[in-house]
Amino acid sequence: MAIKKQYLKSKPICKVTFTLLAKEAKKVAVVGDFNDWDTKVSQLRKLKNGTFKGILDLEKEKTYEFRYVVDGIYLNDDQADSYVWNDYASTENSVLEL
Repeated sequence: MAIKKQYLKSKPICKVTFTLLAKEAKKVAVVGDFNDWDTKVSQLRKLKNGTFKGILDLEKEKTYEFRYVVDGIYLNDDQADSYVWNDYASTENSVLEL
């Protein structure tokens, strides 16, 4: 898993690249409070090497909770900035600080 942040100088936006190696997976999405936890909104694209990748434009100076959904199973990112407890799901969410 990997997260790459690219801050734009001309706009209050950060281009965040989400990368997840999941060779056997059919579908991977990144969900969070930036897309109302909707698995259909932010599907990642599968590359030939089995890595899924996607880029989202997110507002700078904000904190976002997120998780990956790999074939219906929710996973955290081991490179997240931090983690926060989610009472609704009874588990932790990954945190992205921009």
